[in-house]
Amino acid sequence: MINDAINRLEYLCDIIPQLLHEISEEEFSTKPSPEKWSKKEILGHLIDSATNNHQRFVRVQFEDCPSIWYDQDNWVAYSRHQQVPKEQLIAFWASYNRYLAILLSHIPNENLQCTCRMRDGGVVTLNFLIDDYVAHLEHHLGQMVVF
Repeated sequence: MINDAINRLEYLCDIIPQLLHEISEEEFSTKPSPEKWSKKEILGHLIDSATNNHQRFVRVQFEDCPSIWYDQDNWVAYSRHQQVPKEQLIAFWASYNRYLAILLSHIPNENLQCTCRMRDGGVVTLNFLIDDYVAHLEHHLGQMVVF
């Protein structure tokens, strides 16, 4: 299952940047309503997700069931993605996710059953976290482009 997630992640890194570059800066930055995220903020949210999941992917392997979660709305608000140039966000997203694909490809199979505590108190495996991360990417990228 992890190989499928890695392949999906690599595929996204290969095709998504060009699709995002084709969106005008105006469309990329426009918020559908004050309480909704712009495409720029959605991509920023995916960068925030990458940073937080990076911690999960690493720490779960050497800590005993760490509790790692984040407040996504505050991360988007305080990361100021709306003020970052589109090209920089796209490049950072792609580079970070390519790095994560390499990191994931070196996780020993026996570590895939290590666990992490989620905000709701539930406990999930590293294997679940990896697959969920890529599914989350696919969901939000699908809000911005067709792939």
